[in-house]
Amino acid sequence: MNSRSDKRALLIAGPTASGKTALALALADRLGGAIVNADSMQVYRDLSIITARPSAEEMARAPHFLFGTVDAAENYSVARWLSDAGAVLREIEAQGRFPIFVGGTGLYFRALTEGLSDIPPVPEAVRADLRDWAEGRPAEDIHARLKAVDPETAATLRPTDPQRNLRALEVFMATGRSLRSFHAERRGAVLRPDEVLSIFLAPDRDLLRARIDSRFDGMMAAGALEEVKALAARGLDPALPAMRAHGVPGIIRSLHGDISMEEAIEKGKADTRAYSKRQHTWFRHQAPDFIWVKPEEAEVWVGGNLRLD
Repeated sequence: MNSRSDKRALLIAGPTASGKTALALALADRLGGAIVNADSMQVYRDLSIITARPSAEEMARAPHFLFGTVDAAENYSVARWLSDAGAVLREIEAQGRFPIFVGGTGLYFRALTEGLSDIPPVPEAVRADLRDWAEGRPAEDIHARLKAVDPETAATLRPTDPQRNLRALEVFMATGRSLRSFHAERRGAVLRPDEVLSIFLAPDRDLLRARIDSRFDGMMAAGALEEVKALAARGLDPALPAMRAHGVPGIIRSLHGDISMEEAIEKGKADTRAYSKRQHTWFRHQAPDFIWVKPEEAEVWVGGNLRLD
């Protein structure tokens, strides 16, 4: 039975292995919901096991959208996901269901409520010159140079964040415009921030690390090696996003005899743990509208904050 809510959608973000799928399914049962993928790797058809995509049994419990819909040979972008998500949102609402967006890709969630800005590509010559200049310099020097030419953007960035400051410098040197000016021209959002309830699942860090390692072992037992073998046999460009999914590069190196399978598995676990730390950092600094909730408290919390008729 469908429930009506004062919000148009629920956004569930969180680090990998934090319990997002289980929460989304439980809430879909209560809300008459449909689940939309907001994970940049679970979109790929070739990567069901190694990306921990919901199982067939889980997907049978509620309508699921944008899971396993893209071939690994494609370079799927945020812009394409936003277009697809907008179409799916309209379809779900036309069915009288409640949309639940679930994933760990921060840029997808940002695009959903803020849209995208049309920043022209930075010429490789400009990028290379700035990278050469920045190599070995303190992060504060990069920020100081940005502040001299683009004080508006510099004021919004931490001096200790060399990558973001360098990116802003690249945009200014290539276009003569502030990065902030492009952000001000964002368009294409499909939901307003006030139309959504946004939560970030924040499990205990030690427990999360243990869950990541245990889940990776489970994926290997479930056939991840065979899945990656089939992907490797396609001979795709290793720079494609699907070829860089956590676990894939190490397993392919092992298949080539460069490292042992034990080393590949440990690399997959280590890469996933490092990614979970980056997810925490990104959402803490870039997504202030997301409310951090412990996974074991999330279903009750949503029920108390998503007003239902």
